[in-house]
Amino acid sequence: MNGIPVGIAGIGKGLPDWVVPNDYFQQFFETSDEWIRQRAGIKERRWLREGERPSDLFVAAGRDALEMAGVTPAEIDLVVVASVSGDYTVPSLACVVQDRLGIKGCPAFDIAAGCTGFVYALSTGAQFIATGTYKNVLVLGGDALSRISDIYDRNSVILFADGAGAAVLQPHDICQQGLIEDVSLQADGSGYHFISRPKGGGLEPVTPEILAEGTHLLRMKGREVYRFAVTQMVALMKWAMEGQDPDDLGLVVPHQMNRRILETCVEKLSLPPEKLFINIDKLGNTSAGTIPIALTEANESGLLEKGKLIITPAFGAGLTWGCARIRW
Repeated sequence: MNGIPVGIAGIGKGLPDWVVPNDYFQQFFETSDEWIRQRAGIKERRWLREGERPSDLFVAAGRDALEMAGVTPAEIDLVVVASVSGDYTVPSLACVVQDRLGIKGCPAFDIAAGCTGFVYALSTGAQFIATGTYKNVLVLGGDALSRISDIYDRNSVILFADGAGAAVLQPHDICQQGLIEDVSLQADGSGYHFISRPKGGGLEPVTPEILAEGTHLLRMKGREVYRFAVTQMVALMKWAMEGQDPDDLGLVVPHQMNRRILETCVEKLSLPPEKLFINIDKLGNTSAGTIPIALTEANESGLLEKGKLIITPAFGAGLTWGCARIRW
């Protein structure tokens, strides 16, 4: 990245307490624990309970990131949130999170880039530091996909989960870790209909008929998404490692969408399987939350090695895709 080098001073995660096993879905459609494990590599996921708020997850993640960074809410200059399933349609989730964290007097805004959202938000937040505009930026990514999924859609609801992660960005000479070396962001809007909520928006506002048919909920064209995902994830990993010493690779921390896709990508690139961080088996697909949650868990497990590269490939609704190359 050009300008002032940017680092990651702190990271954190927020997860619901409710653990939803695969057997839970048998009351809604024909399925089995074995079928879901084979199809997606998921054993369980976390969902919000009734009365809990999506912002609860972001607040928990933000607090942990601030604590790790040694930064107070009063020192935050900007809040950027990546999500498509906040507490409200209006206002932005960033404003809700800003208020609940006690952050005052700074801008706050949302980014909607689906599962690629955290990479988009990370790049956006980093620009404000790279240009010298701000010194402490709180970037968060996450979703509460259980709140916008169709419980009767066996092809998608089994994948989706709730969770959020956060990162505090600072000039690298201050935090001395997590140097963001480069970020690649791309999109192809011609695939917008592959992952979408078809109705209930400005084009076709909510009606009793739309609610009855469930078309205001998330829909995904699985085959098209699978083919796209494998192609773009492989391309992103190649981009991230181009010109790099393979021995410098510490960890691949990808968007957790499907275990089969991730293992296929690593195999195609002949990367050591132990370099791939996977937690989809216990947390499912939390959309924009998967990468910051996985980064936090990897750090808690002592897997983020000083001076080693971390690459974070992701793809999502839009269609969007992106990757950050970080030297921890």
